[in-house]
Amino acid sequence: MTRPARPAPVDADEQPAVPDYAVVVPTLGRPSLRACLEALVRSHGPLPSRLVLVDDRTARTTAGHPDPHAPALYVPDVLRPVATVVTGGARGPAAARNAGWRAAGPVPWIVFLDDDVVPGPAWAEELARDLVRAGARTAGVTARISVPLPADRRPTDWERNTAGLATARWITADLAYRREALESVGGFDERFRRAFREDADLALRLLDAGWDLAAGERRTSHPVRPADRWVSLRTQAGNADDVLMNRLHGRDWWQRAAAPRGRLPRHLVVTGAALAAACGAALGRHRVAAVCAAAWLAGTAEFAWARVAPGPRTRAEVTTMAATSVLIPPAASWHWLRGLWVHRKARPTAQHPAAPPPGAPPARALATEPVSS
Repeated sequence: MTRPARPAPVDADEQPAVPDYAVVVPTLGRPSLRACLEALVRSHGPLPSRLVLVDDRTARTTAGHPDPHAPALYVPDVLRPVATVVTGGARGPAAARNAGWRAAGPVPWIVFLDDDVVPGPAWAEELARDLVRAGARTAGVTARISVPLPADRRPTDWERNTAGLATARWITADLAYRREALESVGGFDERFRRAFREDADLALRLLDAGWDLAAGERRTSHPVRPADRWVSLRTQAGNADDVLMNRLHGRDWWQRAAAPRGRLPRHLVVTGAALAAACGAALGRHRVAAVCAAAWLAGTAEFAWARVAPGPRTRAEVTTMAATSVLIPPAASWHWLRGLWVHRKARPTAQHPAAPPPGAPPARALATEPVSS
């Protein structure tokens, strides 16, 4: 792939040197990886000094046959000299990112990208400005994430959920971290096996250790991935991760991370009403069973309508919302109970004091303001 022409360089006396950076991409070998890397190459600005692809698939090869989803096949020619593929071990994105940044070598900045994002046309140039403006105590610089939604209809429930990434704090779909900061807190917590909460956990630990996090100017698009009608049911596994966050950071972490609380309390009530109705019927307590069944029905109907009302209201969407709205409350409750058991021995995160770099000013209070020029 031919590299586009670059703008004329600015006089070195007028602009600080751009620090080297490595790009780390955990991947399952999806075709979207090609679009991600080609967009990176097309963007104006300095290319990464290292590209590390972390192959996090369970099975990567079939004996005697080429692997059509090998991540190396998606690397543009211009990046091949600096590209490395390492194995993630199918242990989830937190472990994959740790494997990636540790394999990147002594590069001062690590930029994590998901394999389904599309960096903007000026991404590399904007990243360079983000890194130059970062203060000595800045551990990470976020990107501006946009989620394209259909222009000719209302978004579906899944599309609205994905659109929430545009306002998520510290999302690692595109986040640049200083290597020194990652080393100071030990990187991502690999107990988070899903692409959920591992980003907030790392950010909170860095802030607790005295680092700053800043909002950058670079722009990245996060298209909505295709998904089947049961995707909302599978995402309920995140309730177990929320239990781990409670154990590690206390029950106020929601406010500190500006994370939406979700409907777990309501799901627990609706599930409890369903169980009480079933028990009442089995014990011959028909009035109790009827009251609890009515409560379950009312709660389920409210939940379904809350998901149907803002959507396209097509037959397929309404059917999907009706079916999953019945199943989500017990699924959420189950994963919450599972999290309580699995993470019962988890202890609050120990703070890792970060030694200030030579000549650096004292660390500021917790901050997430945009970096300023």
